Amino acid sequence: MSTVLSFDREGVDVVYQGTEFRLEQALIENATEKSYHDVTDHEILKMVEPDPNISGEPRRVGDIL
Repeated sequence: MSTVLSFDREGVDVVYQGTEFRLEQALIENATEKSYHDVTDHEILKMVEPDPNISGEPRRVGDIL
């Protein structure tokens, strides 16, 4: 089962192992000590999954939006 991340200007909606929850922008900024727009999708995936299967190049939230 894969993790699904859906980005918007105020945070990320996550579906992880069938559970849906939201990571707010402030939480992501506090956890990464970066501006929300400078955080990558890989960094957010690492916040959610203990051992994520990461592939491809990381993309900045600012570029995704």
